[in-house]
Amino acid sequence: MIRNEIEKRILWGDLDSLCIVFYPRYYEWIDGCSHLFFEKISLDLVKLWRNRQLIFSLVKTSCEYIRPGRYLQDIIITTHIEKLEKKTVILNHAITDKSTGKIMVKGVEKRICMGVEDLNNFKAMDIPEDIYEIFKNCL
Repeated sequence: MIRNEIEKRILWGDLDSLCIVFYPRYYEWIDGCSHLFFEKISLDLVKLWRNRQLIFSLVKTSCEYIRPGRYLQDIIITTHIEKLEKKTVILNHAITDKSTGKIMVKGVEKRICMGVEDLNNFKAMDIPEDIYEIFKNCL
């Protein structure tokens, strides 16, 4: 199974009024880590959009908050493919405390392959065979 790990330090701007991570930050980090995962497996999302008029759009996201993130805490965000279907790929993200290894947040993204040649009429499509094989080799 191919995984991508990103290290990050929680900063002041990541916090809410209770001095814990403001929950939208987790979604921001998870989305960014998905893009970095695609980069790691040699899928350039910008080139796919420009050259093949396809994107992997979000259709479902969720987070389970287990432990709060705190100011100056070092974290690791690990991303991997959980499930691959004909039109969709499901990515799992685990955010852990670097010093203890304890899971703080579990995130899930379901992304669907979309044809975007007509920007006014996106259409779900089967994942092209070459990309499907790349995803399959990550499992």
